[in-house]
Amino acid sequence: MRNLTRALLVTGLLLGASITQAAETATVFGAASLKNALDNAGKAFTARTGIEIKASYAASSALARQIEAGAPADLFASADLEWMDYLDKKTLIRPESRVNLLNNRLVVVAPKDAKESEVPFTVEGFAKALGSDGRLATGEVTSVPVGKYAKAGFEKLGLWATIQPRLAQADNVRAALALVSRGEAPLGVVYESDAKSDPGVKVVGVFPADSHPPVVYPFAVTSEAKGDGAARFLDFLKGPAAKPFFEAQGFTVITVE
Repeated sequence: MRNLTRALLVTGLLLGASITQAAETATVFGAASLKNALDNAGKAFTARTGIEIKASYAASSALARQIEAGAPADLFASADLEWMDYLDKKTLIRPESRVNLLNNRLVVVAPKDAKESEVPFTVEGFAKALGSDGRLATGEVTSVPVGKYAKAGFEKLGLWATIQPRLAQADNVRAALALVSRGEAPLGVVYESDAKSDPGVKVVGVFPADSHPPVVYPFAVTSEAKGDGAARFLDFLKGPAAKPFFEAQGFTVITVE
C-alpha cells in the first residue's frame, strides 16, 4: 500500500511537472523577415526565463488569416500595419499590448556574383539588369507586405508599368530572396534585413524613403493567448536586451523601454 501511494505521488508530481512545462511556452507568429532576429531573441529569452518560444514564420497576410481561422498563436508580429489592423478590427489581438517596434528599409538585391553593383531607379537601369527575359522577385503585391511596399515604390517612381510584367511574385519575402540567391531571378525587392541574412545576394539599390509607406513592424499579444509567456516575451523584445538582435539584422528599433 505504501509503495502504491508513493507511486501515485511520483506520477502526480510528474504530471504536474509536465503541465507546468507545457504552460511555459509561447507561440509566435512572425513575418518571414523576422526569422533570424526573433530566433536569436527567443533563445536568449528562454535562457533567461525558462519559457520556450515556438515560432512560425510566413507572410503577415497568411499568418493573420491563420489566426483568424483559430490557429493557436500567442503573439503576432506583422511586417505592416494593415494586417495588424485587420486582426484588431476582428478583436483578435489585445490592443493595449500593441506596439510599433521596428522599422526596416526596402532594397533591391541581385545575386552576389552579378555584374551590376548598382541599379539606378530608371526604366533603362532595370531593363539592363533584368535582361531580355529575367524576372524581378518580390512578395505577392496585393497581400504580402514586401510586395505591397514594392508596388507602391515603383508606382511613385514611375516604374510600375515597366516592372509589373516582369514580376515573380512569391508567397513571402524569404521565398523571393531565395529566388535571387539561387540565381533564378536577376533582381528582387526585399527588406534590408533579408539581404543581410543571405550571403548569396548583394544590395544594388535602396528605395527612397518617401517612395512608399514606412516599413513598420507592429507586435501584439493575441486575444486568445494562453498564460503570460507572450506578454513577457514582448516586454523582453521591447527592452534593451533584445535591441542588438534586431540591429544585427538591419532593423531599426523604434521603442525601447
